[in-house]
Amino acid sequence: MEDAAFLKALTPEAKACLGNHRLKISRYPFRVGRESRARHAPASVERRRLSSPANNDLYLRETGEVLNISREHFQIERRGTAYYLVDRGSACGTLLEGRAIGGGRTGGEQRLSDGDVIIVGTSESRHIFKFIIDQR
Repeated sequence: MEDAAFLKALTPEAKACLGNHRLKISRYPFRVGRESRARHAPASVERRRLSSPANNDLYLRETGEVLNISREHFQIERRGTAYYLVDRGSACGTLLEGRAIGGGRTGGEQRLSDGDVIIVGTSESRHIFKFIIDQR
């Protein structure tokens, strides 16, 4: 029996980034990071060459002076039947069920379970998601 993994947005900021309230993760590693071009150019302007690969599968928009999200923040990996949240050396780390993963550019990882809440950055971050495993 094959399962599928999803990220469900729990805040308006997270919903705005997903374009929907729930996103199916279709390839691994699934990389998440901050959209940095929004500070310098309109969102529709693509500065990356078409032939170069994207750094992330999901870009999170963050406004304001204090940033919680790194450009290459975390990724979700699938190893056999298990899923892992892997910090990609982010500055603020990621909170997984209240436990800090990474931060200070140190990296780190933790196994994901169905229903885990992911806060991207510090507890002040408004980018909050739920990890869902749908077993078919």
